[in-house]
Amino acid sequence: MLTAVSLLLLVLGTASPASAHAALRATNPEDGTILQRAPRTLTLTYTESVGLLADSFRVYDPENHRLSTGRADHAPGRADTVRVPLPARMAKGTYVVAWRVVSADSHPVSGALTFSVGERTVTTATASARTENPTTTSLYNIARYLAYLAVALVLGAATFVAYCRPPQPRSLRPLFVTGGTALLVSTLALLLLRGPYEEGTAPAFTSLGRTLTTRPGALLLARLALLLLAVVAGLTLRRRSVPRPAAVTAGAILAVALALTWSAAEHASAGIQVPLAIASTTLHLLATASWLGGLAALLLTLRRSPVPPQVVTRFSRLALTSVIVLVVTGVYQSWRGLGTWQALTDTTYGRVLLAKLVAVGVLLGAAVWSRRWTGRLSTTELPAGGPALPPESPAPEPDLPVRHLRRTVLAEAAVGMVVLVLTTLLTSTLPGRAAEEAAAADTGIPAASVTTVPFTVGENGRGKVQITFDPGRVGPNSVQAVVYGANGALAAVPELRITMTLPAQRLGPLDTGITDRGGYWATNSFNLPIPGTWTMKVTVRVSDLDQVTVSRKVRVTR
Repeated sequence: MLTAVSLLLLVLGTASPASAHAALRATNPEDGTILQRAPRTLTLTYTESVGLLADSFRVYDPENHRLSTGRADHAPGRADTVRVPLPARMAKGTYVVAWRVVSADSHPVSGALTFSVGERTVTTATASARTENPTTTSLYNIARYLAYLAVALVLGAATFVAYCRPPQPRSLRPLFVTGGTALLVSTLALLLLRGPYEEGTAPAFTSLGRTLTTRPGALLLARLALLLLAVVAGLTLRRRSVPRPAAVTAGAILAVALALTWSAAEHASAGIQVPLAIASTTLHLLATASWLGGLAALLLTLRRSPVPPQVVTRFSRLALTSVIVLVVTGVYQSWRGLGTWQALTDTTYGRVLLAKLVAVGVLLGAAVWSRRWTGRLSTTELPAGGPALPPESPAPEPDLPVRHLRRTVLAEAAVGMVVLVLTTLLTSTLPGRAAEEAAAADTGIPAASVTTVPFTVGENGRGKVQITFDPGRVGPNSVQAVVYGANGALAAVPELRITMTLPAQRLGPLDTGITDRGGYWATNSFNLPIPGTWTMKVTVRVSDLDQVTVSRKVRVTR
């Protein structure tokens, strides 16, 4: 099991970076626009408040020279809006802006945009969205998954001991030692990697001082302090006789404080209804730990010590209470994160949430099966492995429920591991509500539809076409298409054609009629007659002999 979990963490840690949680809502100047005069300030507005790094914004001129800009800061009273002073003199041509900030829920987000002064030019600038360092991102993600797993083991085992009262709690010491050590190591790793993770640089510990001044860094430091406090409390309980109510109360306060170091740094810390969301997320994490960590403790108890039926019965009640809390808080968090039913299938967050719901359904099925064997336990104390019998002898009836219960609990723990991984993935995925907010301007009018289509022609003809339909709804639209080469710079092509077809209505192909405007292709009058999922075909010719046609689905609304 440990090997399988390690491999799973490794795979997840080396996967592509997940979407960050703040999204760019609007810019001034707008992406891709042509200005008659050079702007004095670049303004970017996000869907939530963002933090700035030492090198958050880089502006490159048409010759790929980085401009010397003023210090970026927030607009007065607007933590979600950032201003970057630009040089007084800017030559004609296309400028590239690469940016990277930290969203309110502690995740870095990056991107790029272009604007032109006087005319659009085929710039040699190669700056694009500032990507994460793969090594740093992988190590940071592995540490995050390990921290979630470890806190579930520690808090779940503690809850199991306090509420279910197994006869030999010392048999659970490996869970506390393993979970506590893993949580301490993962927290230290997160603290040391936090700076490079935000900045998208290679692992280094030079930015630890700045990390400690940020909210995520302060919460990680608080987590370390709470872990040390828990160790001291554990040693005190072993050496001194402390009344049980006092010990349970102190442990509950410590558990809530530890859970807050997650909820105050993730999705709940940004968006709507923040206090209620933090409370809900804290309860959700505690219920998850009580159930899944308790399963691990029960499994170890069933294997290593005599098991009074009362212990299993108490855990059954604890699991039922945890499920109720998970359902209530989960429904609220799903509503808060999704915003609409459509986001359940149209966003990555929604699809991961659906996968989690399926896994939880399987977990509930296994739990129901466990309760069946729990009910068959007799009132006498049962040995963990049953009496020794010859191979040909049937198992006695009292031992049969224990054996089957052990198997169903193991199945629950395995499925619970999947649920825990999916829960961690949700914290790294752009919520559906935020995705919808990112698609709308401050006025609430849907933003233009932007589609990026990569293409490959021959051996060296690679690039992408960024196509914008404005407003991207039924009726008259302007269409702009910009071609980028393999190096990310604007590229000129001899021919570009875009057609639209609506297969469901047997309509099309409709030619957009875009023409070369000197570095980009556009038309101001293309009509999309009816809503639906259209098929956009993009034909790119890069030479007299080489061309390719690529298709993409585009949804058009009223």
